[in-house]
Amino acid sequence: MNYHFYDFVGILGVIFILGTYFMLQLGRMSSSSVSYIVLNGLGAAFILYSLLYEFNMSAFIVEAAWLLISLMGLGRLYLARKRAK
Repeated sequence: MNYHFYDFVGILGVIFILGTYFMLQLGRMSSSSVSYIVLNGLGAAFILYSLLYEFNMSAFIVEAAWLLISLMGLGRLYLARKRAK
């Protein structure tokens, strides 16, 4: 088995997503925090990057949706903070 840079990036993405979910379950992170949303979005983006080299349609759909949902969450946070000012 050959280990490539895109494999490393994809695994880093998995660590980001699973790590943030784990921290959420431990109560150490809020699902509405910027760090939670950004780390989830980065995780999805990193996995999508790895899929450019070893494509899998079902994984692509899940990670694209995960990234879009994260971007939507960031947008909502931005608008809520803008309204609060």
